[in-house]
Amino acid sequence: MQVGFVGLGAMGAGIVPRLLNAGHRVTGWNRSAEKAAPLLKAGMNWAGTPRAVAEQSEIVFSIVTDAPAVRAVALGKDGILSGLRANGIYLDMSTIAPDASRAISTEFAKAGRTMLDAPISGSPVTLAQGKASIMVGGDRAAFERAKPALLDIAARATYIGESGLAAQMKLAVNLLLMVEVIAFGEAIALAEKGGVEREIAVDAVLNSVAASPVLGYRGPFILEGKMPTVPLADVNLQQKDMFLVLELARKLGTPAFLATAANEMMNACRGLGLDRHDFVIAHEAYRRLGGQSR
Repeated sequence: MQVGFVGLGAMGAGIVPRLLNAGHRVTGWNRSAEKAAPLLKAGMNWAGTPRAVAEQSEIVFSIVTDAPAVRAVALGKDGILSGLRANGIYLDMSTIAPDASRAISTEFAKAGRTMLDAPISGSPVTLAQGKASIMVGGDRAAFERAKPALLDIAARATYIGESGLAAQMKLAVNLLLMVEVIAFGEAIALAEKGGVEREIAVDAVLNSVAASPVLGYRGPFILEGKMPTVPLADVNLQQKDMFLVLELARKLGTPAFLATAANEMMNACRGLGLDRHDFVIAHEAYRRLGGQSR
């Protein structure tokens, strides 16, 4: 297929090679063009605007930081909507509020075009392992048309329901992920304070019934010298997701006690100057708050 990709950050840079390796012709765009250099060497074509990407594509993906960024690339001057073909499909993979996704989708519908919310669940690590998953909301027939390309990116592509529901489901998944990783940090800090060596504590958790895929690749980051220089998702990025979760919970009138606790731990990490690290650094925040030496 002719596939467009807008947003070539950590996840986009991992998705495009998978599409290329599957035989798709990929045209990409990114706000900072230098990030595209490795992908151009791998065979991706470059377009000067999101509109130009859409004009050359049957389906167009985007994955950017937040809702204003999605609106800019989708609806802005020379945005995706202005170039999307009549039978084209736009799939936004960003993590944004359901209402924001629905509002953008409505603009596409008014113009006779199709947008799906298609957030991806995973990290650059799980993406490279072929273990990421994609949730999709919107027109079911459009989902079925795009599904082959989705399965070239991820192990699973699941139709969630109407527009915005995949974005909502992604927030629910990220809530669970946040709480799990933060609870891991709390557990290891507790074990350490009581005299268990960190390496032994981490090994014990990762070989227990509490082990999970996210802890399997993120847990070892807290060992000496293992924290990645470039975080998979830093404290600030993850807290952005918690803000979205808490606002969604407010609108729906449902309690989100653990999301509130997770958000407070991200505040603690920021207050301790740890915000540029992967959010598994919550473990270090627990250690410091518990009086353990650095």
